Amino acid sequence: MTSDRLQIFKTIFISMVLEALPFILIGVFVSALMQVFVSEQSMRKWIPKNPVLAIIVASVIGIIFPICECGMVPVIRRLIKKGMPLYVAVVFILAGPILNPIVFLSTFSAFRNRPDIVYARMGLAFVLALVIGLIIYHFVRKDQLKVDLPTDDHQHFHENKLTEIMTHTTSEFFEMGKFLLFGSLVAAGLQTFVARDSLAAIGDGWLSSHVVMMILAYLLSLCSTSDAFVASSFSSTFSAGALVTFLVFGPMLNLKGTIMLAGVFKTRFVLLLSVLVLVFSLAGSLLVERFFLS
Repeated sequence: MTSDRLQIFKTIFISMVLEALPFILIGVFVSALMQVFVSEQSMRKWIPKNPVLAIIVASVIGIIFPICECGMVPVIRRLIKKGMPLYVAVVFILAGPILNPIVFLSTFSAFRNRPDIVYARMGLAFVLALVIGLIIYHFVRKDQLKVDLPTDDHQHFHENKLTEIMTHTTSEFFEMGKFLLFGSLVAAGLQTFVARDSLAAIGDGWLSSHVVMMILAYLLSLCSTSDAFVASSFSSTFSAGALVTFLVFGPMLNLKGTIMLAGVFKTRFVLLLSVLVLVFSLAGSLLVERFFLS
């Protein structure tokens, strides 16, 4: 490994960790607040019984909590333990990193001259989350969490709310942080040693351009609040549809996020979710390119 490549590797790794850390902190803090203040009964009350309505509610939650995919994982785990159905949690974790005001504004800023790409990203993300959520609702019934979180039965009754919040926040931050570090380490290595030019060279075709952008989105593992600016840099190389593929697929499924999901959910479920996201992202972006983007 040359010194230049080592420097690139360190720069990418540190930037990925620093970019994701604030969102991890937000995620675990929100998770701790839910653990202390939200009861299982309350969680079950505000989730509609109708699956379509429940999915819409999950999408709205993503607007209320503008957290990128890094911070979603601890929140989702806590919500499931509080009684949120798995299919609703899946919609939250897929749509939330995209359907929020910060991501909308950053995407609009990066594509001021192509607002159709902005709306295509938001619309396709909602539709994919809806479809995948309904599939999970119909075909996955069992609990898919890998490790049960500690219950509150053994909490010390004399602890005040602030102490409980800090205890949960610290515990989950270190637990999720190790997956973030490992995922960032692998992603940085791939970014350093896999040449983008070699991927772009095979991305000239109608289908292959989408596939290449999916590979890039997965390997780069960018935060959804900043990926639009990277996507815009490929505007002269890839079609608008391929850019939408990058913008939708990346926040829903990337290397760093997969490792974090694998630390929370059972392996078979992570594989199932990954396949669903891959297939529907590709199919959806091709349809959007054919009928919506000029």
